[in-house]
Amino acid sequence: MKKVSFAEFGGPEVLRLIDAEEPHAGPGRIRIAVRAAGVNPVDWRLREGQVLGAHPVVLPAGVGQDAAGVVDEVGEGVDGVAVGDRVFGEGTATYAEFAVLSAWALMPGGLTFEEAAGYPSVVETALRIIREVGVRPGETLLVGGAAGGVGSAVLQIARDRGIAVIGTASAANQDYLRGLGALATTYGEGWVERVRRLGRVDAALDLAGSGVIRELVELTGDPRRVVSIADLDAPALGVRFSGVAGSVPDALAEAAALITRGRLHIPVEKSYPLAEAAAAHTDSQSGHTRGRRVMIP
Repeated sequence: MKKVSFAEFGGPEVLRLIDAEEPHAGPGRIRIAVRAAGVNPVDWRLREGQVLGAHPVVLPAGVGQDAAGVVDEVGEGVDGVAVGDRVFGEGTATYAEFAVLSAWALMPGGLTFEEAAGYPSVVETALRIIREVGVRPGETLLVGGAAGGVGSAVLQIARDRGIAVIGTASAANQDYLRGLGALATTYGEGWVERVRRLGRVDAALDLAGSGVIRELVELTGDPRRVVSIADLDAPALGVRFSGVAGSVPDALAEAAALITRGRLHIPVEKSYPLAEAAAAHTDSQSGHTRGRRVMIP
């Protein structure tokens, strides 16, 4: 089978499309014929060797953790899913023609494989950081870097829970944020005052890692009410850095329920063939994403 791999840490140029042996579903796992794989910042952070403490990597390594596809092997002890089912979930080395998943859910009706591949990690992350920042119904949550996949999920989940949201993004993404129910403003010079004019901020999330932790603490008045998923230096300012996943099966179940109720939709901005994995990582690292990027075997 074809698979994206890297044999050394470094930039996008270390990614290679190789011929590899097919993986197989062990106990408690399923294998899918991958139809689409989500591109996440953790993919290129691991490729660069940034977060090895939380995510150990043995080289050479595959790339990717999110995927959607058709079940073609069911491991021992697995119930509730059968060969031929359409599923989305998390696993390992998902930039490939076949991948083994450790957590999955049946795809809600009406989703394409490309759309479904964009949900697993971002919804788990969104649910986790909303919980960790402690924001409650009736409060206002500021989301920095709100137009990407996690931001898109956070805005919609928060609104579904009765939480008001303010989002920062590029000028080109202002209407996109407003369409998700957020008050929107641009980042850049003067952004703190622009946020203040939009209203009180009770809690804040840093999704972009653009060096705004001090300002987020200033706006909330409490470092305990700020969480970052992108700034590794956040703990030095008393702010939680959230990088360890919670229950992925629970997150997938909630994602499926929200999608079915019409309360969550994350668009796919761009799809790439496996041979263009380096371009996908370059684009992901540049930011300014609206929704998700996915790989297509």
